[in-house]
Amino acid sequence: MSQPPSSHLSTFSTSDSDDAPISTEIPPYCLDTEKDPKYLDPEESTLSLQSYNTSPIASVNTPSINLDKPSKLGDESEIVIGWDGPSDPMNPRNWAKGTRWGVTLVVSLFTFISPVASSISSPALSMISKDLGIPPGSVLENMSLSIFVLAYALGPLIWGPLSELYGRLVILQISNIWFLIFNTLCSFAKTPTQMLMFRFLAGFGGAAPQSLGGGVVGDLWSPEERGMAMSVYSLAPLVGPSTGPLVGGWIAERIQWQWVFWSVSIADGILQLAGFMFLRETYAPELLKRKARVMRKATGNTNIRSEFERPDRHWTSVMARGIIKPIVFLGTEPIVQVFALYMAVLYGVLYLSLTTFVKVYTDLYGQTRGIAGLHYLAIALGSTVGGQVGSRVLNSVYYKLKAKNSGVATPEMRLPLLMVSATTLPIGLLIYGWTANARVFWFVPDLGVFIFSIGIGGNWTCIQTYLVDNYALYAASAIAAVSSFRAFAGFGFPLFADRMYDNLGYGWGNSILAFICLVIGCPAPFIFYRYGPKLRALSKAASVEREP
Repeated sequence: MSQPPSSHLSTFSTSDSDDAPISTEIPPYCLDTEKDPKYLDPEESTLSLQSYNTSPIASVNTPSINLDKPSKLGDESEIVIGWDGPSDPMNPRNWAKGTRWGVTLVVSLFTFISPVASSISSPALSMISKDLGIPPGSVLENMSLSIFVLAYALGPLIWGPLSELYGRLVILQISNIWFLIFNTLCSFAKTPTQMLMFRFLAGFGGAAPQSLGGGVVGDLWSPEERGMAMSVYSLAPLVGPSTGPLVGGWIAERIQWQWVFWSVSIADGILQLAGFMFLRETYAPELLKRKARVMRKATGNTNIRSEFERPDRHWTSVMARGIIKPIVFLGTEPIVQVFALYMAVLYGVLYLSLTTFVKVYTDLYGQTRGIAGLHYLAIALGSTVGGQVGSRVLNSVYYKLKAKNSGVATPEMRLPLLMVSATTLPIGLLIYGWTANARVFWFVPDLGVFIFSIGIGGNWTCIQTYLVDNYALYAASAIAAVSSFRAFAGFGFPLFADRMYDNLGYGWGNSILAFICLVIGCPAPFIFYRYGPKLRALSKAASVEREP
């Protein structure tokens, strides 16, 4: 059996005994981190864990080991297994490309249906309020829409650690069924309290794909391949919120409001069937745990374990870490802090626009609910262009900068596109606000919305990919921190939308939002492009996945 040059290998021992240790080879494309893999906790993200394509413990550096008999390593013997080399077919990154794309697309659809549900009731709010006795135009009316998004702040903190304990597959399935049940119950609500409660619980279930989907993409695709897959996945939470009101407007105009929930439940039921058929477990620690379990059963050797199994690991510590670590990231990581704030503004502007869109075109332009709902296409198309074109430009720039850097990639190579796309938000908001305020032909406000939506789509793709690359080992915690923080903005911005526009008008109201986007979003990519490596060197959490 051939082995790579010794200079590219490092080993760790599974025992503190002075006897000859059992060594595991760590390939050169391992993480750029000082952590000893022996002591790694299985993180929610396997962007790094998948990189440990280690050979079985009976490697070329070790005498052959009979798994039926534990090796004598002092008083305790332990056999630690990993992948069967870089080409192990069990490793999700080695699955057939069609299988990987199938899983990616189903997870993306899981991620799509929840944002659709978050906003589909927007055109029907007045009808819902009338039936449930909610004062029209009140904070409570807007809260019945945005409380769904508030659950996104809690969901990642719970579903993430649960996926670490039980794998991604079972959590995705259970959470989607949870979402399906409570979204359906919304149509049977008879009081404002029931509606708020059912909407919040539906949002809690719908938050799981939002928090786990990025990890699934990382499980399946290497950094070189990840850009395109991430663009498909990132498109779902962007297009979903604008697709909901587009459909909901026609439902609200033609049939009873309960159908805004029933239509989502029917679509989600079909999607759940696809999930049962096509989704597979992708989480490396769970797959290796299953492999170790099979080997223990086959050999009767109870000393076999996977690289990421620890006897002292308890579910309480996993849950506590999953809840606390994102909060720690928000408190200690400047990169996470700035982009969490910026993403909060993006998310808040998106949901504020979703809440007020129908009112703009019905009140200012005299259009029906169904026709007014068609203007949400501007958000959907802008987000699609921003995400899809942006991902291709992102990949192209990334490869060129990597080639100029002697083939060595850095997370900062994801930022040049953000330097450009960040400017589209203030420009688009100003065009939308002032032209709508002046009641200019409806196409011009839509053009402004299209422009700032391009920025939302492009920025979303850049930021998420940058965080994944920058915090490979702890990517899920970083993304959970950003996702939870932005959810508060998605909940809060719509609550003051009516009052802000009533007092300031659409021109000055959107000018304030444009100024916030300008101050936070435009300097950030330049600052992190220059100082990102220094911040990463000072961080205890940053860990970059390196290619072979």
